[in-house]
Amino acid sequence: AMGGREGLVDTAVRTQQSGYMQRRLINALEHIRLEYDGTVRDPHGHIVQFLYGEDGIDVQKSDHGEAFNPSRLAASQTMIDSGAKATKDEIETLTKKYTKTFSPRLSKLVTDALTKSGLSKSGVEAVCKKGLSLYDKARVEPGQAVGIVTAQSIGEPGTQMTLRTFHFAGIKERNVTLGLPRLIELVDARKKPVTPTMDVYLEKDIKNNREKAIEVARNVLQTKVSALIADTETDYATNIKLILSENRLKERGCSVAEVEAALSSNKKFKMEVTGELVTLNLVEEADTATAIAIRNKVLNTTVKGVPDIERVTLVQKDDEWVIQTTGSNIAKVLEVKGIDKRNVRTNNVFEIAGTLGIEAARFALIDELNHTLGDQGLEVDNRYIMLVSDLMCSRGYMQQIGRHGIAGTKDSVLARAAFEITVPTIAHAALQGEVEALKGITENVIVGSQIPIGSGTVDLYMQVSKKK
Repeated sequence: AMGGREGLVDTAVRTQQSGYMQRRLINALEHIRLEYDGTVRDPHGHIVQFLYGEDGIDVQKSDHGEAFNPSRLAASQTMIDSGAKATKDEIETLTKKYTKTFSPRLSKLVTDALTKSGLSKSGVEAVCKKGLSLYDKARVEPGQAVGIVTAQSIGEPGTQMTLRTFHFAGIKERNVTLGLPRLIELVDARKKPVTPTMDVYLEKDIKNNREKAIEVARNVLQTKVSALIADTETDYATNIKLILSENRLKERGCSVAEVEAALSSNKKFKMEVTGELVTLNLVEEADTATAIAIRNKVLNTTVKGVPDIERVTLVQKDDEWVIQTTGSNIAKVLEVKGIDKRNVRTNNVFEIAGTLGIEAARFALIDELNHTLGDQGLEVDNRYIMLVSDLMCSRGYMQQIGRHGIAGTKDSVLARAAFEITVPTIAHAALQGEVEALKGITENVIVGSQIPIGSGTVDLYMQVSKKK
């Protein structure tokens, strides 16, 4: 009964969360359309993508993500083909001639399919011509509301997602947010994910050596003084005694000298070390509250490792050891010796933007969205995910889709006022003397004009003859 009730509550909560997410997505993307030059822009001319989905193909007209299926075309041509088999050079010359406008991926698929097919020269040309015609038909049409289609294509699977957090691939230590909460976390561009994690790969010479991998993992894991002590005694007036645990020091690969070095910068006390006992004599006699504050600061002092990395797990992937962490700090992890600097991953997109730049963050966002949807068994075309990611990163920094991001930074006053913050927006615009250009969707709906999407993107100008 408890499980059943949880399921019902879960469904009720999930529906409203995903509904609101879809509403925010639609609002952020409604004004994004395809222009006649093939770029994707907002109504004020800001470019979001230079080529829709990086190949300009309409997902609805595509054949499983490609403009057409080259191997199927070649196979159907084989039935009616006759004549000598075309040479490799002939095939390459013909495909170059016809596939100039294709994406590199599709061009390669066409060349591979034709090389395997064994068609004659005329057969190869026939396939290329048919392919080119299908390609032209599959392209996105100017004026198409690619933004709204994208928002619906990501919002709809959100309703089908399971809500709860699952454990990650059978590792108890590492909890990862999945499903709808993770999707919302990504499109909301949250500064800190609920469960930040990293995958840290090791350098060639140590990735197969478990002992060396453990050593690197110890250098990654944040070790505070509190993790190394067996007991503390506080004489609130004069001193704090720390009794270090030999086993814990050994476990974390730390020495008493390292603890001493970590605490030496604190000027509030003088330190005496005898074996495993560290006595901190307070410089000034303190009251209880101050002594407790000093003690807590001492216990929270980092002795070694990377700040924010709370837990590490060594996992074997394809015969090499990989460090998986709970907590993320990419800038500091990259400084640790023995780590393959080109193969460190984190699920904190904001951190990537701050460390490696906005382009890396865009790729990470696409990757995270793909994984989140893919783990739930939902197939969402990459072009949709790219458009959302490109829009979120289009200003050179990460923006969320809601009122503090894209929806709140639109150029149109009425479009901003129509979403969640109405009176302050209009009052501020009046104060600034802003002008409404009526170029987007919402503002034209408000004033009752035709919306500039689809056939509404075209204006007709007529010359009326003047009577003499």
